[in-house]
Amino acid sequence: MLIKEFCAENFTHIPSAIKAGAKRIELCDNLTAGGTTVSPGVMSQTYDYCHEHEVTVMTIIRPRGGDFVYTDAELKIMHEDLAVAKTRGTDGIVIGCLTSEGQLDKEAMLEFLAAAEGLQITFHMAFDALNKEEQFKAIDWLAENGVHRILTHGGAAGTPIADNLAYLKELITYSAKRIIILPGGGISYENQEMVANNLEISEIHGTKIVDLT
Repeated sequence: MLIKEFCAENFTHIPSAIKAGAKRIELCDNLTAGGTTVSPGVMSQTYDYCHEHEVTVMTIIRPRGGDFVYTDAELKIMHEDLAVAKTRGTDGIVIGCLTSEGQLDKEAMLEFLAAAEGLQITFHMAFDALNKEEQFKAIDWLAENGVHRILTHGGAAGTPIADNLAYLKELITYSAKRIIILPGGGISYENQEMVANNLEISEIHGTKIVDLT
């Protein structure tokens, strides 16, 4: 069965998305900035509602829009937000940290992975900010360190998903089932079957992955 992960901006459309077939929620605020962490109140309401309907919630831990190179103060904010989400009942977190040199911030990621023990972990589209060589290195490291999936568009933001299928296949082949490659960006309920069948995957992500009308 195809798992449809609905990228939700706060709680508003979650009931409709679940009714339309979403089986996992990526919980965000401020999608115009690529998604940031929601308030504790939104967390609690979402977790309670989704768990009543047997739907998993992945909570983004991201303090701001922009790049994925974080200051010490921002990392502290992220750790506190992660602790709140974990205490309130999230099933997993969506996170990603890079260095100013364009590599994984392994030190920061190891600290977050330790803090998130027992939760599912998705490395988000910070992955797409890496060059291709670093992306393959990142797959190795993230898989070795217990990350469950990588969310990626497979190309530059705004490019049609159809243009990125060949590269997504490369990533999937390279991952060799060590880690899930989760395609997102430009995928909707209208083209999801084409994408899923082409890539032979069982999970798919998007803000329009189910029909809310």
